[in-house]
Amino acid sequence: MIKWVLVILLALMLIDGLSPWLRRLGIGKLPGDLEFSFLGRIWRLPISSTLILSVVCALIAKWL
Repeated sequence: MIKWVLVILLALMLIDGLSPWLRRLGIGKLPGDLEFSFLGRIWRLPISSTLILSVVCALIAKWL
């Protein structure tokens, strides 16, 4: 269970770091991606984008 939490956390951090580039591709603007302002900062939680990218990565890993 902890492995899955770590994988999801790392995927969220990776997407957050790449978000300016990924936003131009439309990832991060999907229904289910949350964006809110708190303490003067915009926070993004790309939940559905993370799920889609995880499935794509799993399929690529399976085929390799």
